[in-house]
Amino acid sequence: MLKSIIICSLFMGVFAGPAMTEQTDLHATWDGLLKSYVVESPDGVNRFDYGALKKNPGDLARLQAYLKQFEQLEMAALGPNEQFAAYANIYNALTVLHIVGRYPVDSIRSGYFPSGPWKRVKTDIGGKAVSLDALEHDILRPMGEARVHYVINCASYSCPNLRRSALTPAKLEDDLNAAARDYINHPRGVAVRSRGGLRVSEIYKWFRDDFGGDEASLIAHFMDYASPELAAQIRANPDIKSYSYDWSLNDVSGSGNGG
Repeated sequence: MLKSIIICSLFMGVFAGPAMTEQTDLHATWDGLLKSYVVESPDGVNRFDYGALKKNPGDLARLQAYLKQFEQLEMAALGPNEQFAAYANIYNALTVLHIVGRYPVDSIRSGYFPSGPWKRVKTDIGGKAVSLDALEHDILRPMGEARVHYVINCASYSCPNLRRSALTPAKLEDDLNAAARDYINHPRGVAVRSRGGLRVSEIYKWFRDDFGGDEASLIAHFMDYASPELAAQIRANPDIKSYSYDWSLNDVSGSGNGG
């Protein structure tokens, strides 16, 4: 995993600040917030209670403090899995903080259409301002782990679930596999159309190169994580016919339906 971690380390090597040697509790605050505000719904889509967090100044301050701790963290001093977990958690926490600051909104893209907020929303990591866009495209994706797309959340209905626990190095592989299975086996990830062929998330169009670069590679990837029932359906319909994505906010009061 993380075959291109050297690229990331070189990128982050310019960051100043002392290394944080104690990693045990690095993500404990974020883990607690996720357990408090992520709601598992019967339809299989996790929602976040942005309104409740906005009304709780203590927890909002804890979220801000969680992100602030990375201002003095020398990321290049961490191991590959530690870096991956940290950057993914930062991405998710920063996204939540951004939504809470603008809440109520219908979508993360509200007020930013069509480009979105990803280049504008930033946090300080090791003394350098880093945007959501840079976290995803300059740091995480170059690590060479396609399953990153299952564990970073863009606050949208069709995005893979924001999980109820923070990523940690010790359980990273298990969490990546679980997140991939969760998304691929949900209709907003992969679905068989009534008239034949597959309808899949636009994630697989936007980031096709990360999953092998062609349709055959995507089908093979789906088969790696599909349930026996879905795998049989994919074998009978190994043809991607359409892509879809619902940008509705993944709020507890949201109405996204994957259309």
